[in-house]
Amino acid sequence: MHTPGFAHAIAEAYANHQRPRCLCRPDGDGIEMYVARLMNGYIVKRMPNTGSQHATACPSYELPSDLSGLGQLVGTAIVENPSTGETALKLDFPLSKLPGRSSQPPAASASPNIASQGQKLSLRALLHYLWDQAELTHWHPGFAGKRNWAIVRRHLLSAAAHKFTHGSELQSRLYVPEVFSVEHRAPINARRLAEWTSALAHPGKPSQLMLLIGEVKEIVPSRYGFRAVIKHIPDQAFAIDERLFRQLERRFAGELALWGAFDSIHLVMVGTFCVSYSGLPTIDSLSLVTFTPEWIPVDSPQEAHLVRSLVSCRRSFVKTLRYNLCAGTDMASAVLTDLGEPVELYIATESDSGEENPGLPSQDRDLPVQRWEWHPSRQTLPPFPTVKREALA
Repeated sequence: MHTPGFAHAIAEAYANHQRPRCLCRPDGDGIEMYVARLMNGYIVKRMPNTGSQHATACPSYELPSDLSGLGQLVGTAIVENPSTGETALKLDFPLSKLPGRSSQPPAASASPNIASQGQKLSLRALLHYLWDQAELTHWHPGFAGKRNWAIVRRHLLSAAAHKFTHGSELQSRLYVPEVFSVEHRAPINARRLAEWTSALAHPGKPSQLMLLIGEVKEIVPSRYGFRAVIKHIPDQAFAIDERLFRQLERRFAGELALWGAFDSIHLVMVGTFCVSYSGLPTIDSLSLVTFTPEWIPVDSPQEAHLVRSLVSCRRSFVKTLRYNLCAGTDMASAVLTDLGEPVELYIATESDSGEENPGLPSQDRDLPVQRWEWHPSRQTLPPFPTVKREALA
């Protein structure tokens, strides 16, 4: 990409509607890509549904869609157009609210009776999609100590570019708070208020809702109802009415418990909000997602332990995400990408029965191992598959 003349060649390919090819795999004629316009430049992107064809070490590698909840959404809730580089998203929650209407219930918890059925993106699924598109689900040892909220924010906003929903650009509806600085308090607040202009309520007209993605600092009682304090927005809390608070207490009990049990866990709120005449932002619908210190989404203490162990062992991997799938769905928790071929990592649940999975790794097994499995109720974390030196000779 830094080769002299590369930028000119890509611009020419875009003008002539040509498809460059990725040569990440030595066999074959390369994997077809496409060129998209990005502000004043161009970007080479993988063709839809081809990410798994790339080598695991290639920047264009993507997990097969059937390894996560993404598979049921591609082509229905997520429609990518290679000719324009734009992606249309169908959401299962509104981005406008009629005056006097009550708040929507929280969306996309792990409960199967309120989770979306896959035809549209729930709030949690939208967060997972943006995290995937931002490649914040990818990890390799070189990221250690370098992923913070500023990095997360920049990648999320970039991932939202060229995505459209409800007839408007997703990026124009998305608010991700910038890192707060006391020294720059005034300009930061001014930029925030400018971003929130579109969500201001107008008498007799539907309120236009904005999307919030931010780390929760606390959710506490207020004079009227409850308020959520979001990190990096110390000057303005978000109002939550009592009914919505009781719902989130019940539906996100697991996330709240995990957040409360470990100081290192981040709790992120994704939700819609409007802004009253007085400037008070009020949450209309929400979902809560827990993250490791590396900003990798996890659903349980077992997943958090697995991810932290992978990071400590300096492994490269991709974290899978459930999107609209409920917690009981059998799927890999992560996929190792540093063994030449992907290796799926599974965490068995308490309800699983029967003999140990035959794919369980063994110290005597030659790689690649296609499946690794951990039964937390019966064993400590097994060793991860590693490349044998003789195999590299």
